[in-house]
Amino acid sequence: ETFPPLKKGIPLHSPFEKGGLRGIFEAPFSGRLALFKQLKCYRNYMNGMGEIMKEIILRPIGIIHSPFKDIRGMPIQPTAARGVTGTIEIEPEYVDGLRDIEGFSHIILIYHFHLSEGYSLEVKPFMDDHLRGVFATRAPRRPNPIGVSTVKLVKVEGRTLQAEDVDVVDGTPLLDIKPYVPEFDSQKAGRIGWLSGKVNKIHKVKADERFR
Repeated sequence: ETFPPLKKGIPLHSPFEKGGLRGIFEAPFSGRLALFKQLKCYRNYMNGMGEIMKEIILRPIGIIHSPFKDIRGMPIQPTAARGVTGTIEIEPEYVDGLRDIEGFSHIILIYHFHLSEGYSLEVKPFMDDHLRGVFATRAPRRPNPIGVSTVKLVKVEGRTLQAEDVDVVDGTPLLDIKPYVPEFDSQKAGRIGWLSGKVNKIHKVKADERFR
């Protein structure tokens, strides 16, 4: 079903438009049926707009393996994990989705911060001593605990991807993979907020257990 045009919240070309509520009941059955179908489309459309939807269910497509068995001491960004190798195991039913991925040197991993419980809207990030709004940080304890890492794709063997620059804890559920394309994903930033003057610490700062 496609969503019909709206006029002041009412589907166009309906018996309602021609005669209000009376028009609905006086319209032929086919006209009433068409209106109810339009209203069903409207309800479904509103669900899609988030007016009614309160929950989204995501299913892992695989699992990420790395040398990091614990959060403590991990690098906090891929740039601090240069050369760290890992593997991504894709579930069998999603293997066909890997077609052509070997043509890209880097991929974007989207995953679930499964070791973080709950969330805080203000956090003290690894690279700062002040409270910051969670959406101005990359802290894992967030309303929707989703992480993103760009890694180097080394090799594809069946449903296993070998990668480098992996800054993800072992056993992390994988939600999605996207190809990294510099022309799409690389932006020249004019400002980097509270991280100004701190990014050079990235190779020294390690993760701890503050966000468990």
